[in-house]
Amino acid sequence: MGQPIYSTRAHVFQIDPNTKKNWLPTSKHAVTVSYFYDSTRNVYRIISLDGTKAIINSTISPNMTFTKTSQKFGQWADSRANTVYGLGFSTEHHLAKFAEKFAEYKEAARLAKEKSQEKMDMATSPSQESPGGELSSPLTPVTPPMENINGTDDICDTTPNSDTRPEPSQNALAFAHSPAMTKHWEAELEALKGNNAKLTAALLESTANVKQWKQQLAAYQEEAERLHKRVTELECQSIQTPVIKSQKTELNQTIEELENTLRDKEEEMEKFKEELENMNDLMEQKDTLTQKLEETELRSRVLEEQLVGAEQRLEENQEEQENFRKSLRTLLEMLDGKIFELTELRDTLARLIEEAS
Repeated sequence: MGQPIYSTRAHVFQIDPNTKKNWLPTSKHAVTVSYFYDSTRNVYRIISLDGTKAIINSTISPNMTFTKTSQKFGQWADSRANTVYGLGFSTEHHLAKFAEKFAEYKEAARLAKEKSQEKMDMATSPSQESPGGELSSPLTPVTPPMENINGTDDICDTTPNSDTRPEPSQNALAFAHSPAMTKHWEAELEALKGNNAKLTAALLESTANVKQWKQQLAAYQEEAERLHKRVTELECQSIQTPVIKSQKTELNQTIEELENTLRDKEEEMEKFKEELENMNDLMEQKDTLTQKLEETELRSRVLEEQLVGAEQRLEENQEEQENFRKSLRTLLEMLDGKIFELTELRDTLARLIEEAS
């Protein structure tokens, strides 16, 4: 389909199919919403991807209307998709720009439809005799435009495989009754049957491929594997290749920086663990001193003269214990601060991954 002709970022919503009143968010955060021109079908589309999932794939038709419901919110109904899309923008300017592009491409879609209608009207006009006396061939009839089953005015595809054909002129009917033309029509009918069988087989194969893809996608549960797979899939996306490549480069750089920072924090954690082990040794020493204190108290019953000295040592030990507790609390507070920084770092990494998607 090529590169987008206009892109912006917005929060995407769809109307609740049950209540037809409430909005259901289809993206956790703002995503890229782009206008594309499909040159093969001569139509304009609005497409938005959330990762690898297409949350908007709407073909613009002349009877569509984009409505601004607030300063930063707009919506339009897509009868082909049988839903109503809503977009929430960060600024009023972005909403106005999107609405302006919608009106522009809607008018372009109307002109393209009129041109296609004129070509079909000319193709379905009765055959005329050529100056050399030969009849123009009725072998390639063109199907006139039909209204879409969903009520839109989009023109249906006109391919030779269509079973609906316009009524030929009287000269064409007379010419078609010849044996050669009968054989030709039979051969064409067989070719159409063959093409129909091929299309059916291709459709079944596509359905099987979709099921297999879903099964494979469900196998990727771990966060790191899902991240690398997402980067690979972004490279394969042909719709927004330049944007995705730049996002992939930035994402890889961010991941490398965060991994380096995480390694540094892990080294700091190891140091704190060593200090904590040293604190455990000090605790063991404290227990030993406590035992000695108890022994001293027992001796104090017999040795009254050593009681004063033992009490002084006891007070000193208690001061040392208090200083030790203060040091331990300080270290624990520092450890809590480092753990909090690591938590913030992981939260920042998660937000960066979400914003990059």
